Amino acid sequence: MSEADSSTEAAPRGGIRVGAQKFGTALSNMVMPNIGAFIAWGLLTALFIESGWLTGIFSGLKDPGGWVAKIGGWGEYDGAGIVGPMITFLLPILIGYTGGRMIHGNRGAVVGAIATVGVITGSDVPMFLGAMIIGPLGGWLMKKLDGLWEGKIRPGFEMLVDNFSVGILGLLLAILGFFGVGPLVSTFTRAAGNAVDFLVNHDVLPLTSILIEPAKVLFLNNAINHGVLTPLGTAQAAETGKSILFLLETNPGPGLGILLAYTFFGTGNARASAPGAALIQFFGGIHEIYFPYVLMKPRLILAAILGGMTGIFINVLFSSGLRAPAAPGSIIAIYAQTPSDDFLGVTLSVVGATAVSLVVATFLLKIDHSEEMPDLAAATAGMEAMKGKKSSVSSMLTGPDHSRGPITDIVFACDAGMGSSAMGASVLRRKIKKAGFDDVTVVNQAISNLEDTHDLIVTHTDLTARARQSTPSAIHISVDDFMSSPRYDEIVDLLGKTNSAEGASGSPSDGADPTSDSATAAPPAGAVATAPSPTQQALAVESIVLHGTATTRDDAIDEAGRLLVECGAVEESYVASMHEREKSVATFMGNGLAIPHGTNEAKSAIRRTGLSFVRYDEPIDWKGKPAEFVVGIAGAGKDHLTLLNTIAKVFLDADEVERLRAAQTAEEVRDILTEE
Repeated sequence: MSEADSSTEAAPRGGIRVGAQKFGTALSNMVMPNIGAFIAWGLLTALFIESGWLTGIFSGLKDPGGWVAKIGGWGEYDGAGIVGPMITFLLPILIGYTGGRMIHGNRGAVVGAIATVGVITGSDVPMFLGAMIIGPLGGWLMKKLDGLWEGKIRPGFEMLVDNFSVGILGLLLAILGFFGVGPLVSTFTRAAGNAVDFLVNHDVLPLTSILIEPAKVLFLNNAINHGVLTPLGTAQAAETGKSILFLLETNPGPGLGILLAYTFFGTGNARASAPGAALIQFFGGIHEIYFPYVLMKPRLILAAILGGMTGIFINVLFSSGLRAPAAPGSIIAIYAQTPSDDFLGVTLSVVGATAVSLVVATFLLKIDHSEEMPDLAAATAGMEAMKGKKSSVSSMLTGPDHSRGPITDIVFACDAGMGSSAMGASVLRRKIKKAGFDDVTVVNQAISNLEDTHDLIVTHTDLTARARQSTPSAIHISVDDFMSSPRYDEIVDLLGKTNSAEGASGSPSDGADPTSDSATAAPPAGAVATAPSPTQQALAVESIVLHGTATTRDDAIDEAGRLLVECGAVEESYVASMHEREKSVATFMGNGLAIPHGTNEAKSAIRRTGLSFVRYDEPIDWKGKPAEFVVGIAGAGKDHLTLLNTIAKVFLDADEVERLRAAQTAEEVRDILTEE
């Protein structure tokens, strides 16, 4: 599948906002996994630099061995210690490593880290922005190079080519970083720092709230905060010991004021839920919880803007800032990074932002008093639509949705509608039938065929945003493990809340097979038992390999695809579509099983339904998951679904999986996978 949306993207595609969200997500994905390292650096700075907390404590005492100075790298130890090397080397390398890994796994990560060292040594400022450029670039180039000679390396030379290609590309990018990227980013960083100084010196920095506060509600905060403010703020903090930039977006005051206004002057569910939301926002640092309250009455964005401007103005007035990023934006995290002489300014900035936001929001709610309070649930749904996924805190605002009536129509959707979705639907259907919900149907389907008539849609996490476009009124559940996702149990629990007692019979009827695929393929009862030959034909003995030779995911896909070609099930072009499908969403099912298959567009390359089976003595790294069994799939119609259902049953049973591991012949494997 060539077009798949990340579940963190907004549902509507296209437009400036979605593009900015994608850009912000890419930047934040390099910074957020390493926030702990930023915090560690901030705490080391707070404790051990020349003006740090421990330095003040030991200032009147003799420091035998000078251990405080050694750690901080000041005084006679200037340039040594931990603080300087951490911000100069560790943090940028972590960002470059993460950026490369995002693009091309561990190989991209290593190239990204090597290249980042070149950028660091070629500059005279902390190279966070440089790492954000060179890290992903290294991963992308490594991915392209690997694609050039994929399948063309003689056996036995793979490790030699892999290692030298990483080393040579890393060398070239390190040189490029040293002479090119490093100096350019240094110039840009100094220019950006001068721009910030200009805004501060001319008392116009508070005007940035006009952009920041609306951006937060539109989920563009990652692009602004982690993409721009954190790198610039860290560079500024390295020179001055603190930065006001860390407080521009994280101040909880604007959101807290809005939630307090709803607490005192709101109505209905909004007023009832606002106090709890305020606690989560202020102490937990989850700012997104107040976004629905703004979306209910968009004019309240004015309260957030004025509150944010007030907080920034006070911080400018007191010259206050933080030593390192405060993540999440909790008052606890903010105080943890506040220098000892800045607590007053930071505290007043939060209090002032809260007070102004509260007064303005109260006024706006008061003049709107005659109007009916909009639906908080609808506003929360709108927020989740913009965010592109279910909010982890939204249920606190709205509670479970029991108003849509019983859920009877569930669709498990993927790109082609024949592999991942069929397997997932089989597992989910079994759980639902076992729970006694015999009136609930679970079918698998291609996303392109979805209509907005279904009750609940289940998709891989990377496909949820795409499915929302076709079925906005359905409940959407995201999974990342098709065989044993905990979300399946959540769906069963949801059915217990939404479906009437009459809808759950307590147990399947004696004559019914709860694991059959009747809901998907709709065959008559007993059809599977009376027509075994297509099942046997789909998995030929010649298409079963007990000792696979592949060592990488791509090689394993080639191996499984080649078996499909050799048995006449597909044309050669189908194998390329299997790789295309894997680029968008991994086909790892869980429990050691991967089922690579082609895209929906490649169905014309399928001659007949066929499956291949490869068992590996050493598990394949399948995007971070160990795949011991690889089943290649080519489904011309629905006659492969029964076999997939049986395979699902096998891999949900630890004893059956052990039988597969111990099988000595291809015939034995086929018997295990096709027995009813």
